[in-house]
Amino acid sequence: MTSLSEGIRTVQPDPTDPPAARDAAARDAAGGTSFDRLVAPHRSALLAHCYRMTGSLHDAEDALQEALLRAWRSLDAFEGRSSVRTWLFTIATNSSRRLIEQRARRVLPMDLGPPSGPRDDAGPPLEEATWMTPFSGAVPAASPPARYEDKETVELAFVAALQLLPARQRAALLLRDVLGFSAAETAAALDASVASVNSALQRARRALAENVPQRSQQQALRRLGDVEAKALVGRFVRAWEQGDVDSLVALLAHDVAFSMPPYAVWFRGAQDVGAFLRREPLSGRRRWRGLPIEVNGQLGAALWVDAGAGFEPECITVLTVAGDRVSGVVAFRAPELFAAFGLPERPPGDTLDAP
Repeated sequence: MTSLSEGIRTVQPDPTDPPAARDAAARDAAGGTSFDRLVAPHRSALLAHCYRMTGSLHDAEDALQEALLRAWRSLDAFEGRSSVRTWLFTIATNSSRRLIEQRARRVLPMDLGPPSGPRDDAGPPLEEATWMTPFSGAVPAASPPARYEDKETVELAFVAALQLLPARQRAALLLRDVLGFSAAETAAALDASVASVNSALQRARRALAENVPQRSQQQALRRLGDVEAKALVGRFVRAWEQGDVDSLVALLAHDVAFSMPPYAVWFRGAQDVGAFLRREPLSGRRRWRGLPIEVNGQLGAALWVDAGAGFEPECITVLTVAGDRVSGVVAFRAPELFAAFGLPERPPGDTLDAP
């Protein structure tokens, strides 16, 4: 896959572009202006911002690619009235808004209906465009965050709650409360009045407060401690690899929620989750390997499965913790995401002739 940086560098001057864009392209090709050096310090933060806006890593990459192309083409029009950071995030925000206004809202299975019964089958998968996806990127400092810590802003519950907001409210909240834009900068970015932006912000804050847990995962993990957090995800992975449903259920909170996008089915409660695991993924018909990873700034695991032809990528799993228990499991069954997380096709230590 061509990187975003490579994609921008391969754009050539188009004779139909306005003169400013052609001049910028010519200078960049000649080495007089390095657009990539200008953007590089902000690239990771821009991708995280587009992910918060869209709820999808794929959509975030698309929005960022469009934003960088627009920025490159309008480089000569940038007069320095705002910082490069403000200019880039304004373009990325509006690229994301255009994208999400053309597509259905990204969701998790819990958004679609009540929990399933313990004997319910998974049913057919829904199309990819329905679902949120996990975030694999680094979470750099937002400089300065107004209300939230950096990793809190990519936590699954936070991003899922953002998807409930209209695009303008979503943008206003992220610009003001995550990126620290002033009211005037936010109004300019959204081509709106300060009064209308403040109104949108207040509505967004109220809606977010109703849909985001009182305690973030960053707070929960600090309270648990690094050693215990590492031990908890390690026990989760070992129990899954061994097909030990009893040990796995023992790690779960009583009211745990378990889901598996792209399947709409989801389960509530440790006993119902255990019954499903025994019947489906941990029935003994398949072997599993796992690796603890960080996903969305939270505990997580990459899981590979062997159904008889060797191990293959299966799912990226996000764990939510409450106290010393796992209160949420979202197993994104999307093998194509393994590359985005820098994960190999086969689990570490596995060999072709392994038993």
